[in-house]
Amino acid sequence: MIENENIVCVSNTTWEGFYTKSTVQLLSLLAKNNKVLFIEYPFTWKDLIFTLFKKGRAPVSRMLGLKNRIAIQQSAFGTKVYQLVLPPLLPVEFIKIESGYSMLLKFNAAVYAHFVKRTLRKLKMDSPVCINAYNAIYGNHLVGKLTEKLHVFYCYDGPDIRRYGQRAVSADRGLAVKADGLIVTSEFLAESMSGLNKNTRVVKNGVDFSMFNQHAKTNLNKNDRKKVGYIGSIDHRFNFEVVEYAIQNLPDYDFEFVGDQMNKSVAQVLSKYLNVKFFPPVKPWEVPDLLRKCDVGLIPYVCTEYTKNIYPLKINEYLSVGVPVVLTDFAHLPEFEGVVSFAKDKESFSDAILAEIKTDSQDKIKRRIEFAEKNSWENRAIQFGTFLEDFLKSKKR
Repeated sequence: MIENENIVCVSNTTWEGFYTKSTVQLLSLLAKNNKVLFIEYPFTWKDLIFTLFKKGRAPVSRMLGLKNRIAIQQSAFGTKVYQLVLPPLLPVEFIKIESGYSMLLKFNAAVYAHFVKRTLRKLKMDSPVCINAYNAIYGNHLVGKLTEKLHVFYCYDGPDIRRYGQRAVSADRGLAVKADGLIVTSEFLAESMSGLNKNTRVVKNGVDFSMFNQHAKTNLNKNDRKKVGYIGSIDHRFNFEVVEYAIQNLPDYDFEFVGDQMNKSVAQVLSKYLNVKFFPPVKPWEVPDLLRKCDVGLIPYVCTEYTKNIYPLKINEYLSVGVPVVLTDFAHLPEFEGVVSFAKDKESFSDAILAEIKTDSQDKIKRRIEFAEKNSWENRAIQFGTFLEDFLKSKKR
């Protein structure tokens, strides 16, 4: 397990938000024995303008330097992590001409590196271990630029083709080759990328078990109306077809969806059903109490090349409170066979919801909770930290 090191994370996510983030969880736990700097998602001028017009959530004051760009974040695990907000960068992903895109991206990367190095000096974080968390677009330009002793690519999804097109594929592959080590979240990702880096390891997503388990189910719902729940972003991954079919075929069940409606057409269509309700996103610590009130939890993702890479965070969260889980067969998750229900089509998805609720029991609740406990973030962080230590030792040889 890595200890007494300076760790800097080049992240592609924000520290705060409406859902649990693997990067935040792991860094919070690594901060117990290391000094950690988290670089906030690289917001652009476009994000800043959208926020000024109430259509975005960028930290404008800190981006512009009106407030301190460096803050100390107290984690849920009792640790502290330094967080840096960069100045606004130029939006570049929409640029079609490669020469123009490349030139502006290099400019952005230079700004990025300058502010990170300045912050590392200010915090006296020499020779850091750099973890690039799914930010290969900038990562390729930062390898070796941060005076780092180790550069690790933490890849928790497939290439973000929807945003960057084939550039995302090239960026991911390029960083995988350059990095001293590669940590991925699924066997599928490991198989697809292991040929690019011999130091490829798997650390699957986990769960804040202690927080979720405080709200574990103790009794089965004896009411006639059962609640089918989904908590998370409703975006391009959401399988509208299977969910609508279940809603139509289970009119006596209430379907509740809590989360950021990034694909607004889903709510527009499904809201016409009397047994459907949509609610805005909630804070991560509010999720467990909502989950325990569900009789079954859904993970209805579409089956694509992108979702094949996913190890869903929600699966262990549902299980930690003892809730049955029904998910589409979008990814290879063999360790969950016999614990959750996989559905290959809309008919089997609807049937699985019915079966999980009708056959639920106190014994099944207990077994789900025991299974999820093994997948705590504490255990995942030990794995992650051990791999970082192994990469360091390997590089010294």
